[in-house]
Amino acid sequence: MKKRTLLFTALACTLMQAGPLTADTAEHNLAAAFHSIFKQTIAEENITGAAYAVVTPSQIIRIGTAGHTDTGRNKAINENTAFRVASVSKTFAAGLTGMLVSEGEFDWDDRLIDYVPDFRVDGDSSQVRIEHLLGQSTGLIPHAYDNLIEDGLSMDRIKKQFSNLPYICKPGDCYSYQNSIFSLIEPVIEKTTSRSYQEMMVEKIFRPLDMRDASVGYESFINNPNHAKPHVKSRGQWKTVKVKPNYYRVAPAAGVNASALDMGKWLMAQLGARPEVLDPAVVEVLTEPRVYTARDKRRKYWRDMLSDAHYGLGWRIYKLGNEEIVYHSGWVSGFRADVAWSEKYQVGLAVLMNVESSDISELTTTFWRMAFKDLSPTPQGTEVAALAAPSP
Repeated sequence: MKKRTLLFTALACTLMQAGPLTADTAEHNLAAAFHSIFKQTIAEENITGAAYAVVTPSQIIRIGTAGHTDTGRNKAINENTAFRVASVSKTFAAGLTGMLVSEGEFDWDDRLIDYVPDFRVDGDSSQVRIEHLLGQSTGLIPHAYDNLIEDGLSMDRIKKQFSNLPYICKPGDCYSYQNSIFSLIEPVIEKTTSRSYQEMMVEKIFRPLDMRDASVGYESFINNPNHAKPHVKSRGQWKTVKVKPNYYRVAPAAGVNASALDMGKWLMAQLGARPEVLDPAVVEVLTEPRVYTARDKRRKYWRDMLSDAHYGLGWRIYKLGNEEIVYHSGWVSGFRADVAWSEKYQVGLAVLMNVESSDISELTTTFWRMAFKDLSPTPQGTEVAALAAPSP
């Protein structure tokens, strides 16, 4: 048994023996217990750098950091250190799209070809709707042309290859995860708003939520003096490598950069803390289960917990036994990210790493096991206190 498993057991017993807890005390105890496990995991696995945030709708309960921005160990990770959040970027793309739909810029059921007229597949291209892009349900072969993204091709060149893609099911009927096709929401947004995708993200999400370290794109990331550098395993050791620009070319799928403090604020918005920015009605639409994702039930660390798994719009909806969380993960060269929240328990967790380590999944699943055991469900209808500028 690993040392951190023993630590988890000891902490769990301590919490169980503590007697009745107020909600506030329970959440802080949960964060403290998770912090101990987080720090020990990072140390035992020699992970270069990591950060996390635990939040409720009313506050950021705790931000924890460990390690350094690179193997030189000259600069420690702090709450403002920017990481690549990889496919967690899809949650931002969905949030922005939901806002624009609610404002009448376009509709979920609109045909993609009405905004991207050169979109062509091997079949009736008009069947693909906006909701299919964000819902990973275009019916096209999964991960279409991710290899070309890896090879550094532009979206304009990749898009020309879509005409070779046949449907494997009717759009909306099955799950088919995409990056390049998902990112066609970018030209939809740019055509309808006459603004760049990056500008709209700043205007609608980053600035209103006071996400000061958040950005979109390669240049924004490498020019930030406080950014975590990527690491991959080489001969059993983490090696600092260069930031690869390839997945930044599909910005809605994988182009967002953010700090642990930023991700705490983003999670608070999902939980209803900032309805003037992110309407809870929009979040409800995004997190409605749409297509079944059977493969998720075989994921390491998750498979013993998952009883059901679906994709919504830019978010995964996981059933863990009788409990439900809204979740997304991210992975690009040298980085991992996890973000999840529970409406029932009104708590959320974000974890960021500048290494490609599966330990992130163990940390996230451990947190939710602890949360379901130690927290009480929030009564329906409880009012959420909104904070203009939350602080840790």
